[in-house]
Amino acid sequence: MNQQNKTFEESMSRLEQIVRAMEQGNVPLEESLKLFQEGTELVRSCGKLLDEAQLQIRKVMTAADGSPVMEGFEDE
Repeated sequence: MNQQNKTFEESMSRLEQIVRAMEQGNVPLEESLKLFQEGTELVRSCGKLLDEAQLQIRKVMTAADGSPVMEGFEDE
């Protein structure tokens, strides 16, 4: 499945699989490089999906009187 067609949850699940495989240390170097590349693409994809979700949340936030309110997110 193309990275762009995966849901956030699917991407995170695959990313967890990649991390587990690489942490075991028994993956050949060439395969590790492929997994690393796939993992970085998944991280970018997840970041983009989170950014888009953040924009959607800002769009739907409203004040007590029902008027829209734009509030920033606090960074942790």
